[in-house]
Amino acid sequence: MLALLIQLFVAGFSSFLVVGLTSLYDPGAVASGEVELAVTGDARDELLEAAREHRGADAVEYDDPDEAELAFEQRRVDAMLTATHAELEGGGSRIAVRARIPEGSIRSTLIVVNVRRVLSTLERQERVERTGFLADDPVPLPPEIAASPYFSFTYTILLPLLLFLPAFISGSVAVDTITEEMERGTLELLRVAPVSLLDIVDGKALGMVLLAPAQALLWVLLLSLNGISVSNVIAVLVFVTAIAAVVVTIGVVLGVATAKRRPAQLMYSVLTLVVFGAAVVLPEHPATTVAKLAVDSPTLSTYATVGATVVVAAAAYVVARQYVRRVDASAL
Repeated sequence: MLALLIQLFVAGFSSFLVVGLTSLYDPGAVASGEVELAVTGDARDELLEAAREHRGADAVEYDDPDEAELAFEQRRVDAMLTATHAELEGGGSRIAVRARIPEGSIRSTLIVVNVRRVLSTLERQERVERTGFLADDPVPLPPEIAASPYFSFTYTILLPLLLFLPAFISGSVAVDTITEEMERGTLELLRVAPVSLLDIVDGKALGMVLLAPAQALLWVLLLSLNGISVSNVIAVLVFVTAIAAVVVTIGVVLGVATAKRRPAQLMYSVLTLVVFGAAVVLPEHPATTVAKLAVDSPTLSTYATVGATVVVAAAAYVVARQYVRRVDASAL
């Protein structure tokens, strides 16, 4: 409960956190201010035309490359772009752009974002202009959609993070509750009651497994209050519960097997990272499953992932119970 209250307190600063995390996910989403670019070279006209399409980039033309370099070194411009025509062996030419950006400055991220936008626009313009020289017509590009980066960040990064974090925390707490009982010798006091080691482990594991979906539900409600709707809540909570059951099972088995907190926590951290990292080979990554359920666009593979995770969780829990049943509690 204390962990829930702490996270709720942190969530009170959610606006600042979202802006900060989005700036890491997509620096251009929160970039503000204008950068001044020194443009030189024999292909500067094309580069200047591309820069005019962006309000965040003010391009200044320099006929002499030495003057552009001097302006860059004196910090009168934020970046220096040298665009030249390079002849190809089979005929024709291409535009080569060499960019110089100051190093070690917080403003460098903003400069890089704006330079990248200008170069992307230049590439698009050149592709359009040189379409007539192609033997076959290029594949048409899909229309550009003015979508907010907060949408993709929220459903692909923030929401999976908020939903999976309680599951991993539950597994870590399960390791602590098991190993501390053994290290402090309080396990014997618990066994005074007419319960077995399996009953004690079952109670601790069940509590940790149920805590994860309860916390995930609180996050979903908090997001809803902030105008971020989450669809298929039941399916999402079932998926989170299954993942929590898997990681809690790992934590319980490691706790009983080692009976020591430090090695158990280390092995738990490594194994959970390995298991979650190995999920990239699956047909659908768990984070993708959560995102597709949340935006109400699940596919058959999405439901298959949820079902397979439930089956794996149930099988892992059955195997873990069989292992704990065979452990001699008096030897712990």
